[in-house]
Formats: sequence, structure tokens, C-alpha cells
Amino acid sequence: MKLFVKIGIAILVYVVFLFVYVPANWLVSIAPLPNSVQLSGVDGTLWQGNADFIRIDQRQLEHVSWKLNPFALFIGQANIDFQLGSRATAVSGKGHISYSFSGLKADNIRFDAPSSFILGGSRLPFKTSVTGDVSLMIETLEQGTPWCDQLAGKLFLNSVGVTNQFGEYPLGDVTLGLSCRDGQVLLNTDEQSNQLGLSGTITLAENNLVKVSAKIKPTDTQPEDLRKALSFLGKQDSQGYYPINYQGNIPGL
Repeated sequence: MKLFVKIGIAILVYVVFLFVYVPANWLVSIAPLPNSVQLSGVDGTLWQGNADFIRIDQRQLEHVSWKLNPFALFIGQANIDFQLGSRATAVSGKGHISYSFSGLKADNIRFDAPSSFILGGSRLPFKTSVTGDVSLMIETLEQGTPWCDQLAGKLFLNSVGVTNQFGEYPLGDVTLGLSCRDGQVLLNTDEQSNQLGLSGTITLAENNLVKVSAKIKPTDTQPEDLRKALSFLGKQDSQGYYPINYQGNIPGL
């Protein structure tokens, strides 16, 4: 009986390593990828490989590389270290992702991209255009219901500018903290984290619902068009703040 167990384990180890060392370009050629996903210049293996670029709809990632820990597969986990782009590319990032039956985990994630990549060619209302860059830093993330069990990180909006048919709004730099509460993703900012006199939270809830609960007051550093528009938000409170409250579906979902 022990002999059969040893043979079974040996066969399992052989199959796992055979699968891991299969050429990555062959796996891509047989994978049922959707038409919106294109890969080019794939080299290496499933265990360690790279791609010249990956295109998803109108978003493109360049110089993508990954390393997969084959030994973690024996305990039902896929542990991947990845890197995207470089200092010379518009989009860059790196980090560690782990996936198992309990869900997705990630840590030490860094991702930088221009606003055009984030929007992906989406048409915004009121002929709105957005400029600037986004930097995402995630210290730790554990998937949960509906979104997370744990989350710690920051989202940086760098030199953001918004232009639409109502005016021009150079918003500058905005820092938002990322956290998890009751399975929901929370983004929060305060007046020390932006030059807009803005403080409050954005909550990503279940059923792709986004809730905004914030307040803003006039400041000398605000764009002129923004100061003129504040009165449309409602009545100021005793401290001079205007309310910002919104609830609706997450755009694009």
C-alpha cells in the first residue's frame, strides 16, 4: 500500500512540474481568451515568464513579467510576484498576489498609471476630460464579502485636472486612505490631504454601489470655477461647509 502511495505522490509531483514548465506561449495559444484580450511577445514558462505587452480593451500593459511559486500549488495556492512596465512606460507596477480557495490576497502592491489608462476611453458626462496620474499603494489586501476582509493602503491622485462644459478645475494633488469596514472598501480624505477644503469618505458597498459622504468649504487654493459652483451643493453649515452626498452604481460596473 505504501508503494502505491509513493507512486501516486511521484505522479502528482511530475504532473505539477510538467504543467508549470509548459511554455507560456503555448498556453496562451490554447487559452480561451476573450476577444478584448491580446498578448504579444510571450516568452518563458508558466513558472517564470514575460510578455511584451498585454492589451485589455483600450488599456495596454507593457513589459509584463511574473514568477510563480510551484511548491505553493501543493497546498492549493497560486503565489505570484509580478512586475509591469518600467520608468520609461506610462503604466508601471509590481507586487505579490496569492490566490487560494479562500480568495485573493495581495501585499506590497504599487501601481502607477495616467488618468487616460484608468478611464480606458470611457465617455464622461458633460464633455468631461481628466488629466493627471494615479498611484495606488496597497500594503495588504484580503478578499471578502462583498469586497474585502482586510485592506490597508493609499491612493494618490497627482496633478489632477478636470475640464467640462461648466469650467476648468485644476484639483492638484489628493491623497485618499484605503481601508475595509464590514466588507466594504472605504476611501477617505481630509483637508490636510488635499488643497480643496474637502473631507469625507467614499464607500464601495455591495451590488456595485458607491456612496459619497463628504463636505467642502471655500478656500483660497481652490480653482475659481469650483468656488463659484459650491453654492449649487446646498446650504452651508455653521462652519461654512457645503454637503456632498451621492449614492449610485460604480461607473463601468
